[in-house]
Amino acid sequence: MNSQETISKTKTSPQASATSIKDILRSIVVLFKLRVVILLVLSSLGGALIASDGKVSLSALGLLLGTGILSSAGASAINQYLERSSDALMRRTLNRPLAAGIVSNPKAILGIASGFIAIAIGLALLFGNPALALFLALGAAIYIGIYTVWLKPRTLLNIVIGGAAGSCAVLSGSAAAGNWSEPGAITLALLVFIWTPTHFWSLAMAFRDDYSRAGVPMLPTVVSDQATAWWIALHTGATSVIALLLAVHPQLGWIYFIPIMIATVWMASHSIRLITHPEQKQALKVFKISNLYLGLVLVFIYIGTLV
Repeated sequence: MNSQETISKTKTSPQASATSIKDILRSIVVLFKLRVVILLVLSSLGGALIASDGKVSLSALGLLLGTGILSSAGASAINQYLERSSDALMRRTLNRPLAAGIVSNPKAILGIASGFIAIAIGLALLFGNPALALFLALGAAIYIGIYTVWLKPRTLLNIVIGGAAGSCAVLSGSAAAGNWSEPGAITLALLVFIWTPTHFWSLAMAFRDDYSRAGVPMLPTVVSDQATAWWIALHTGATSVIALLLAVHPQLGWIYFIPIMIATVWMASHSIRLITHPEQKQALKVFKISNLYLGLVLVFIYIGTLV
């Protein structure tokens, strides 16, 4: 069927057209990992608010959101371009657009994604914020070069070091606010760094067979489930300590400490349960709870700095 016949069919089938648009939008969400992008942008917003005592300007906020979305989406798409072969071997990722062969010209995605990152860095420089440009560039470089290309195929330490990409998102926020080295922002960046292995290892534990099939040496494919659960619990404990330490920040205090203390007990209890029940269902619970935990930390940072 040639392109004219395809267009003709689309015109005579509104339902097919609507389905096609929906599929395209779904593919865009997956290709650029927009759910992950949202979490990274929310983390950068936390860094901006805590570094500015909740007084970040609208112009700085707009620059942060625009450049953060572009750079994170670009790095995510390049990650999928580089991993399209291994993604095709994993049940969890085989339907991604590049792995499934939905995109007819994968190299075009590589060009678009690289352009997103370049535009983000260029905008940060154009608006006179070299620190923001640096952390945008570092985040992309760590995620693509260090994590995806170098560490992930070679060592179980991949996500331990690769987690620094998320820390760069936080520091890009504090850089946008004009105070990248503010102690609270650095503490939040450290929290994201320590939290990342808990998040990814619990997911990898639930889909261990996928990673084994693809030959990716994630921790659960190298050590036993019991050992993985202990390492997850260790990182959960460290994450909890750092999250609670944030309460000493002048802008947070009790309004932050009480709900995060409750959330910490909740997350820690499930991590401990994973040690006694190192199974897929519990690993998925820890993965989901780790997402919610970071989300709650960020929400109460927003509340503490803005109220």
